[in-house]
Order: sequence, then C-alpha cells, then structure tokens
Amino acid sequence: MSGTPEFAEFVAARSPALLRTAYLLTGDWAAGEDLLQATLEQCWRRWSRLSGNPEGYVRQAMLRTFLSWRRRRWTGEVPTQDLPDVRFDDDATAAVDDRDQVWQALMRLPRRQRAVVVLRYFDDLSESETAHALGISVGTVKSQASKALASLRVDAALADRVDEVI
Repeated sequence: MSGTPEFAEFVAARSPALLRTAYLLTGDWAAGEDLLQATLEQCWRRWSRLSGNPEGYVRQAMLRTFLSWRRRRWTGEVPTQDLPDVRFDDDATAAVDDRDQVWQALMRLPRRQRAVVVLRYFDDLSESETAHALGISVGTVKSQASKALASLRVDAALADRVDEVI
C-alpha cells in the first residue's frame, strides 16, 4: 500500500496522545487500546485517500467508533477474598482519591457529554475544533459542555471541586 510508511510514522508519533483520548473516553486502558486499534485499522484502509493533516480524520473516526459502540464489555473484577489492609502515605492517596472521584464522575456522564468534556478540557480543543471532530454545531458543543459541567458540579463525589480539577 502506498501510504504505509507515512501511516507508520503517524502512528509512532501520535499514538500516545490518541491512546490518552481513547482512555478518557472509555474509562479503561484495555478498552481504550481496543478503541484506538479499531480506529487505526479503519484509517489504515483509507490512508491513501487522506490528504493534509490526518489527525483530525483519525480523531473523528475514533469519536464516531466510540459513540457507536452499543455494548459495554464487563471489565470489573470480583474479589474472591478479603483484601489485605495496606497503608499508604496520606498525601499520595489523597491525590489518587481526587483523580478517581473525577474519573468516576466523568464515567457517569452520557457518552456525548463525556466526549465534549474530554475534547474541550483534556485535549484542549477549541469549541469549533470539538464541533468539527464530533460532527455537531458549536452551539451543541457549548450546550453539552454546559450540561456536563453542571452535572459534575452537583455530583456528590466532587462536592464543589469541579472548577479546581477540570
């Protein structure tokens, strides 16, 4: 295939950032890797037809794949016995607890709102770039972001810390 060397260079350069986005969208590293792999496989087949900067196309393909996944896989583990009592440094665990609470609240958002929050606040895209990536209007991005942030603000786990952590 004519685009294979360029595709390999793109994957090598952009995979870490794309994997981070996939992880933030799915809430699981394995599911994020699956999402990224499925997206890259789709894009590889169309690579020779892409021109210019392909990252926007790849990101949009990833978002469409994520939004179209209907079934969630069970990824939780069920412990078979009591866990040992392990003590950690309070400062380190507080930071992890904060991140986990934000993470759990993010996972409770509807998929589209989560996608908007991830692109706007974690990937630092503008409203128009987010709208283009999701194939929606700028007004929809604004309303979805507003609804998502409002939901996060009233989330009991975050308790008035949304503006600090996002």
